[in-house]
Amino acid sequence: MSAAVTVATPSDRAIVMTRTFGAPAHLVFAAWTRPELVSRWYGAHGWTIVEARIDLRVGGAWRFAWQGPGGATMAAGGLYREIVTPSRLSYTESFDDHWYPGQALVGHDFTEQDGTTTLTTTHLFDSRQARDLVIASPMARGVSEGYERLDEALHATIGG
Repeated sequence: MSAAVTVATPSDRAIVMTRTFGAPAHLVFAAWTRPELVSRWYGAHGWTIVEARIDLRVGGAWRFAWQGPGGATMAAGGLYREIVTPSRLSYTESFDDHWYPGQALVGHDFTEQDGTTTLTTTHLFDSRQARDLVIASPMARGVSEGYERLDEALHATIGG
C-alpha cells in the first residue's frame, strides 16, 4: 500500500507536501535530478514527460514538457537555487501557460532514516491568490499519482 501525500498551507503563500518512500535518499534525490529517471515517473496518470532537460548546478536551468490525455500539453521550467546532494534541492518554477500568476520557489528536503526517505516539498508563491489557485487545482491528485509512479520506479531500481 502506498503512502499518502499530506498537504498543508502553513502560511498565506505556502503549500507544504510530505510523503515517504521506501528507498534511500540518494535514489529519491536522483529521481528528481536525472532526466532519464524524471521521465519515468513525473506526472499524473495519463501524462508523459516528452522533454526533461536538467543542468544540475546552481544557476542552471531545468525544463520539463508533458503530453496528456486528448493531446493536452504542459511545460514548466526554472533555475536551480540550491543543491545539496542528497538532502536538499531548491529551484524556481514557472509554467509556460501561466495558469497561476508569477512563479514559485520550490524546495525539496530529503530526510532518510533506516533506508526510508521522507520528502518534504515546499512551494512558496508570489501571492495568496497564486497559492489559492494551485490549491483549487487538481495539484494534490496529480502529485499523489506522480508519487505512486515514483514508488514503482524506485521499487524497480532497488529490486524490492
